Amino acid sequence: MKLALLILWVALCAFVVATGYIRLAPTDPDDWDVPLDFSDDSDEGGIRRVVETGPDGLARLDPIIRATPRTRLLAGGVAEGRATYVTRSAVIGFPDYTTVEQDGDVLKIFARQRFGRSDFGVNETRVTGWLNALQP
Repeated sequence: MKLALLILWVALCAFVVATGYIRLAPTDPDDWDVPLDFSDDSDEGGIRRVVETGPDGLARLDPIIRATPRTRLLAGGVAEGRATYVTRSAVIGFPDYTTVEQDGDVLKIFARQRFGRSDFGVNETRVTGWLNALQP
């Protein structure tokens, strides 16, 4: 009984430490706010989307992204032509980073997670929702 209780406490402490690290780990904007150099959609290593929006795509998408729960601007902005946002999951606070760049009439979007190998489709669902909301 004492061993089971000890194991439970150790597991609980490990969970608290891991969750604390995920929520409090520093984020260097230079690691995430990078130029996007792709020209086709892809789901390899994150979600990459290229969309014809006209020259104001980022300006129209920015308020949609900012209205997403638990999302904040990390770096850049509409005036710079590239913005990177961080969206955290509700319970543990896993960060997902999304960079959006205006390239002429084309909007490039790159969404990826910081921790783990899979985001279980969360980024794809989020980006698809943003793009659907952007459509007239």
